[in-house]
Amino acid sequence: MNSINKLIVSTVKILPKSVVFLFAKKYIAGTTLQNAVDIVKKLNSKGIVATLDVLGEAITQNSDAEATRDECFRVLDIIEKNKLDSNLSIKLTSLGLNIDEEFCYTLVRQIVEKAKILNNFIRIDMEDSPFTSATIEVYKKIRTEFDNVGLVLQAYMKRTLNDIESLKELKPNYRLCKGIYIEPEEIAYKGKEEVRENYLKALNKMLDIGSYVGIATHDKYLIDEAYKIISERNLPKDKFEFQMLYGVTQKLRDKINSDGYKIRVYVPYGEHWYPYSIRRMQENPQVARYVFNSIFKFN
Repeated sequence: MNSINKLIVSTVKILPKSVVFLFAKKYIAGTTLQNAVDIVKKLNSKGIVATLDVLGEAITQNSDAEATRDECFRVLDIIEKNKLDSNLSIKLTSLGLNIDEEFCYTLVRQIVEKAKILNNFIRIDMEDSPFTSATIEVYKKIRTEFDNVGLVLQAYMKRTLNDIESLKELKPNYRLCKGIYIEPEEIAYKGKEEVRENYLKALNKMLDIGSYVGIATHDKYLIDEAYKIISERNLPKDKFEFQMLYGVTQKLRDKINSDGYKIRVYVPYGEHWYPYSIRRMQENPQVARYVFNSIFKFN
């Protein structure tokens, strides 16, 4: 089954982007900021909060990184203007991390500073392993000056527990996710159960040091285990939230919301929707299979 799924994902990659978009749009707000604003308003009306994400990564020109910064400024202004209950997530390679770390830091600092002025919050996303250490270093540098910035760590990375330990003095605001990038087994857990086990270890360790944690998962097992941890610790609701991707496991999302827990939905938008959509399919090949079946009537 895995080999079939991999084949289908590979096949979807060679389809025209216009065709893939017909199915990928379930998982992105659209190509414009207004598309994203409309989605966030609908989520907010249900009592669900959001984080907006300007799609795009691994840029190679300073001017493109500066354009991403300017779009982030625009997002923050629009959130304020529309009184949306949303913060902003950023990927550092879209802000020049793969060009120059100091240049990237300068742009990120400008974004975090603007968010601080607007009483908003910036989440620094984690990308694939070549950028893990540099991302953490940028976060650490900014965190010494600003408290409205948080970090993402990935449970499938074998270094994650050590990273939590090394960052404990900063008491970071975390998003904890399983991880989606394809990494070598030397540095990342591959088995479903070992990833789950490390996720729960990381969650407990984050809570032990007093961090606020965004429990980011669509795995019902992990959500059920998180419920148990919350109950056992008698954890106040201002110490955690649940997080999910837009368009994924909506019934489970709504259940968490109806259970009275804060749930935040990651709402991506932008012209660079294609790489994001392909990663979603790699993470969940059933999506790619659905696309393939719908087009080619494959059974």
